[in-house]
Amino acid sequence: MSGETPTERREAAATRRRWVTLAEVVAVAGVLIAALTLWTNWSDHRANEADKLAAQSSAARERTKIDLSAIVQDGGDTLLLKDARHDLQDVTITFPKALGVSPQRPPAEPIIDASWVSAPMLKLTDGGSDDRAGRLPVLVSVQYFDGDRTRSAVGIYDVIWKTEGRMLRGRALKLEGLRVRQRGGDQARLDAIWAKEKPAA
Repeated sequence: MSGETPTERREAAATRRRWVTLAEVVAVAGVLIAALTLWTNWSDHRANEADKLAAQSSAARERTKIDLSAIVQDGGDTLLLKDARHDLQDVTITFPKALGVSPQRPPAEPIIDASWVSAPMLKLTDGGSDDRAGRLPVLVSVQYFDGDRTRSAVGIYDVIWKTEGRMLRGRALKLEGLRVRQRGGDQARLDAIWAKEKPAA
């Protein structure tokens, strides 16, 4: 027979209950920590997947975007349009209505030809210095291949031009480059830009 007193037995039982309670707390804490770790890993995985998808989508958009530039040819008589990532197909160049020049669709190479606008631009800049320079906004519509798909894009570009005097032959218009002004646009926007920025006579 045990020599423990009733008080000692009660205290021993209380101690055992405390140890059981502590073990339960530790077990529950372990489950909570494991669940939190699992949720954190899952959340991180989802975030990484979302970042990866966003990066892929951004890269795809970047690949399909058209970025026109131009090579000056024939001493400034023409600009050859090109894009580093795509083969250009049909190109249509639309001019401000006030110039009185019809939209041009070059049949062979994607070019802008100074002869298309030479007469109205020289007339507009006549009466001052022979040497003038400025920008002519044009609306460029392009069809191009993106892999095996045909896409289209429209933008307003500035054609950089200058005029120069020639001995016994009056003045000449030369083209010096192409710069994007805005992606998208239409005839109304083009005409508004030209009305505000056209060179004074």
